[in-house]
Amino acid sequence: MIDSIKEILQKEAEAVLNIPVTNAYAKAVELIVDHVHRRKGKLVTSGMGKAGQIAMNIATTFCSTGIPAVFLHPSEAQHGDLGILQDNDLLLLISNSGKTREIVELTQLARNLDSSLQSIVITGNPDSPLAAQATVCLSTGSPNEVCVLGMTPTTSTTVMTVIGDILVVETMKQTGFTIEDYSKRHHGGYLGEKSRSLCEK
Repeated sequence: MIDSIKEILQKEAEAVLNIPVTNAYAKAVELIVDHVHRRKGKLVTSGMGKAGQIAMNIATTFCSTGIPAVFLHPSEAQHGDLGILQDNDLLLLISNSGKTREIVELTQLARNLDSSLQSIVITGNPDSPLAAQATVCLSTGSPNEVCVLGMTPTTSTTVMTVIGDILVVETMKQTGFTIEDYSKRHHGGYLGEKSRSLCEK
């Protein structure tokens, strides 16, 4: 099993290193900074299934680093939750296939509500319907899943998470987010204690 685990780690690491790095990242970060930091909108993330869980994690990470963000479930959006969208908001949509029905429909419904709404899409299929509607598309590189069936979202969700981390860190750099800012947003637990101690130095 040790050899098998090492092989899995190697494949996951290679997938991360093979994420396509393009100027689309700079455009995505600028959208986030402009809409949320400058114009005081919020980042609204969404995805179905495993991609939705990644979208939720990205939203909470952005919140702790000075970018107000919420997760919008694409199915619940069709039953009234779409009303969370306001002026200057920005969508961050995640779909490995770029064809997930609920996410494609969410994009269309959101644009019906506000035709000026812009979106960042993270997908393994840059030629998909979802990517075609995006303001900015970030490709995962469409890595093969390490799942023995080649089906279960494993490697794909790893690279989605890393792309989210890239967006968070690069946005922090652009907004000048400090340890003092972090401390005010993360009071509890070990991180809260550590951030306060760093502020006192």
